[in-house]
Amino acid sequence: MTVREDRRAGGPATAPAARADTARVRHALAVIGRATFLAAVAGFFALPLLWLATAPFDAHPTITASVPEFTLGNFRSLLDNPYVLTSLGNSVLQSAGSAVLVVVLAALAAYALSRVRIPGRDALLYVLLLLSSVVTGTAAMVPIFELATRLNLVDTHLGVVLTLSGGLLPAAIFILKDFMDGTPTSYEESARVFGASPLQILWHIVVPVVRPGLATIAVWAVASVWGSFLTPFILLRDPEKSPGAVILYTLYTEGGSPRLDLISTFALLYSLPVVLMYVFVSRKYGFRFHGGIKR
Repeated sequence: MTVREDRRAGGPATAPAARADTARVRHALAVIGRATFLAAVAGFFALPLLWLATAPFDAHPTITASVPEFTLGNFRSLLDNPYVLTSLGNSVLQSAGSAVLVVVLAALAAYALSRVRIPGRDALLYVLLLLSSVVTGTAAMVPIFELATRLNLVDTHLGVVLTLSGGLLPAAIFILKDFMDGTPTSYEESARVFGASPLQILWHIVVPVVRPGLATIAVWAVASVWGSFLTPFILLRDPEKSPGAVILYTLYTEGGSPRLDLISTFALLYSLPVVLMYVFVSRKYGFRFHGGIKR
């Protein structure tokens, strides 16, 4: 029997071709299954964003995403609240103040810990990071409130900024130290030979190199303070000083039911600054870091 006749008869010569066809079918099914799974996961996480994008423009929003009955009345009703725009300004003030304080203090501490050999330095960093994770703001709220009362920091923006910054500093120092360790010391040594002080070296040589790290810390600090609720809620008594996270809590009816039209509209306005900040920093730095130097 010839090879051609053997193939027509379905002999052993057809086995490799059959196995190849089976492998291609399995691969195609695996690709389809993987794509279907990823599409389902993406759709699951996209539903809240879809609701956030459509509910503010819906005359009668519900908890489900649907085609909106277009209106701008929700924005007019929201702006009738005298504390809405003020709360957004308070959020910007507290977030920016905390970010500046965290970046400055973390840069100074991280540079010192990176360049000065202190016994037990790494253990100290890990202990600070551990304590900041274990002793959260909720657990420490009573002593924090007592301390703020004694220092006359209750109902002040400064009290909120100092409290939130203190909770963010250990992790910020820990992260920024890695950026400092990744910077070369040859430029610093040359500047030191010409009489530059440590602060001059930090400002003119180290800071320009670790700008991506500073941007990372700043974005993280702003996002953390922007969504903080408990600390401002306890430390601030005046509604005109409350940030957006606290004012959002007041957008309910007298019976305690949420007003979805106001809540969705305020949530959209409240999330836009953070989203724009992420887009700006991502386009500027790309979040492609290697040590302290952008590649």
